[in-house]
Amino acid sequence: MTASSIHPAALIEDGARLGQGCVIHAHALIGRHCHLEDGVVVHPYAVLGGDPQDLGFKPETPSGVHIGARTVIREHVTVNRATKSGEMTQVGADCFLMTACHVAHDCRIGERVVIANAVLLGGHVHVGDRVFLGGGAVIHQFARVGESAMIGGGARISSDVAPFCMAAERNTVYGLNVVGLKRRGFKREVLSEIKQAFRETLARGGNLRAHAAEEISSGRYASAEARAFLEFLIAGRRTFARARQDATSDE
Repeated sequence: MTASSIHPAALIEDGARLGQGCVIHAHALIGRHCHLEDGVVVHPYAVLGGDPQDLGFKPETPSGVHIGARTVIREHVTVNRATKSGEMTQVGADCFLMTACHVAHDCRIGERVVIANAVLLGGHVHVGDRVFLGGGAVIHQFARVGESAMIGGGARISSDVAPFCMAAERNTVYGLNVVGLKRRGFKREVLSEIKQAFRETLARGGNLRAHAAEEISSGRYASAEARAFLEFLIAGRRTFARARQDATSDE
């Protein structure tokens, strides 16, 4: 791995840590509380490690930002550091954060996540692996977005979005992200189980946590993916984005 490349007029504060092969473009700001793994690319005017937008935060708090390997951060992106001592706002490996998106304090972003232009993530948002967040989407603080979910552009999400689902508008699930799951190479039997779990919970309505617990206890799901879908519905503190009546588990 080659040495990192720091372009003229980039500002890297004392205490920041950069892995091998990072590229920091002109006018980017890397705060002293940041840790960038190997191969991270930061474009002009991005600000990593700024103080949280939290009225109760004390600037002397030793918290930070961790960016995973090979993640690309485009122009004007902001990633704020965590609010608690010793904690990190985290962005996983191989992510792509497009222009002017905002990742607030204490967020946890998984691997291979694409965050399109002008997406806003509130504090403590958790985003699973391989999620796509469409341009201008807004995710409320403490919400969770499960792995391989797709959020439509301009969506307003204040509830948890279950794994493998497509959601848009105001907390509305339109079905499963079947095309995305096929691209991941999921086997037919795994897809079948995920569809069954979706039909027995989100598409069914009612008490989702109770339905999910019932399905897990049934013992009919062999795949880890289907069980993860159901376990997501049991966990969490927020309500869930609900499926429309015409939502489908098929393409």
